[in-house]
Amino acid sequence: MTAPSRTDRARSFNAAAAQYAANRPSYPPALFDAIEDLAGRPLTGARVIDVGAGTGIATALLHGRGAHVLAVEPGDGMAAQFRRTHPDIPIVRGNGNALPVATASADFVTYAQAWHWTDPAHSAPEALRVLRPGGALALWWNTTPLDIPWHAAQAVRIERRFGVDPAVEQHDNGARAALAAPTGRLAFTGRKVRWSRRVPIDTHLANIGSHSIFLVHGKEASAAFLTEERRLLLTTFPDGIVEETYDVDLLVATTS
Repeated sequence: MTAPSRTDRARSFNAAAAQYAANRPSYPPALFDAIEDLAGRPLTGARVIDVGAGTGIATALLHGRGAHVLAVEPGDGMAAQFRRTHPDIPIVRGNGNALPVATASADFVTYAQAWHWTDPAHSAPEALRVLRPGGALALWWNTTPLDIPWHAAQAVRIERRFGVDPAVEQHDNGARAALAAPTGRLAFTGRKVRWSRRVPIDTHLANIGSHSIFLVHGKEASAAFLTEERRLLLTTFPDGIVEETYDVDLLVATTS
């Protein structure tokens, strides 16, 4: 099986924007408490640029914390879904490598599940350009904790079928981000926030099916895997309610 390119994987979300919006996990309030703590400033009243905003899962939560948020999203399908779901939050087309935002105009630049789609040689200097003195770059990912046995077993099955271990890939995203400070002016501090949600098995399967490695391999390959996955999961969750556990890996760097 030919490995899909990063570009193909990044673009794959546009055709599945509604599925993504309906089934992807959110983020716990403790994450935003941690962002404020590490940044040394509140989100309430702050000017926030949320980059790679997707369908607006994180953007809406930042807005709910009282921040003045501008979403930046490169994809047609994701931006259209964002506008349908969050008509009261402004969104512009663009990406982190060349932000369509004025210099020194933001208190926070945030990336939820999105920094790894950028080129840090461009996105790091762009974040520094956009941030005001004392501003913060915050990056985070919902990651799969492999100390949960059923999560670990599922990760092995996905790797065997699609050639990618999603859990390892998720954890590597944060490690790469922490090392990617080409200007020498970004020093990340990390924190981990564990949380969980209970969802019907159909929601869980639609969630994992909305990941790029599934989307680029097509509906037939994904459907075959997800059908077998349903059978296996029902042995662990016979009532059809899956408890998904997440570790949010958070990295925050403040500017001088």
